[in-house]
Amino acid sequence: MQISHSQLRAFHAVAEAGSFTRAAEQLCLSQPAVSDQVRKLEEYYGVMVFHRDKRSVRLTEVGERLFGLTRRLFDISIDAHELLMDYRGLTTGSLVLAVDAPVHVLPYVARFCARYPGIDVRIETANTDEVLQRLFSHRADLALLGRSVDDERLLALPLRRDPMVAFVSLEHPWATRESIRLADLDGTPLVMREQGSVTRLTLEEEMAAAGLSINKAIEVEGREAALEAVAYGIGVGVISAAELGFDSRLRALPIVDCQRHFTETLACLRAQSSRRILMTFLDMINEA
Repeated sequence: MQISHSQLRAFHAVAEAGSFTRAAEQLCLSQPAVSDQVRKLEEYYGVMVFHRDKRSVRLTEVGERLFGLTRRLFDISIDAHELLMDYRGLTTGSLVLAVDAPVHVLPYVARFCARYPGIDVRIETANTDEVLQRLFSHRADLALLGRSVDDERLLALPLRRDPMVAFVSLEHPWATRESIRLADLDGTPLVMREQGSVTRLTLEEEMAAAGLSINKAIEVEGREAALEAVAYGIGVGVISAAELGFDSRLRALPIVDCQRHFTETLACLRAQSSRRILMTFLDMINEA
């Protein structure tokens, strides 16, 4: 049998107050109820924790030692209460976002950090497959995915939908053009993202559907590496229009006959969705 919390609570209150009557008032119990809890504690362990007389109660030797332990116990209970209240009020805690492209969530993260400065927010970048792995292995709280994912374990919130565009260096022959067609990419040296990248998969599917071939000039890992490779003239790149941003070395070219769009979906584990910090972040996005 484990020690009774209510018996320890009654003992601690009497030891602090020096009186069964005052302890009962503090605990909002009757004096006989408090006395009964202490009596049961003494009887079960065969000890006496108080010397009692008509005017007062005094701790015995074992009572003194037990009081030292209950002080620590109830101090920890107070600390635990304060900790949980801080988390409930979002004055402390952490939030890890695994994303395929930070640009899509940074406005929301900025707003969240301004409202809840006590929360430690961390953004980790990877391709969509790796982002999902981090979410399912509980190494991330939220995942930003470059494609829709049909999985009953996930609670998903669509964020945006953007067209696919090509981009070239300013020295490229296409830099003076306003746009291109998919057929222009047929056999053209391309800077390709790594396997598992939604950008790569989307381009491959779109080219295959049009009966066009891909000529891989180089394969790089990550958006930044692709931008640098194109800036140095290695080949033509393809990216979501929202992710290109501004780079004075590059020229964006809409692909006029491209039917595919990139979607960005924010997801968390459905089993974790009731956590206050996740609910608050998702609610803030819905507000926007």
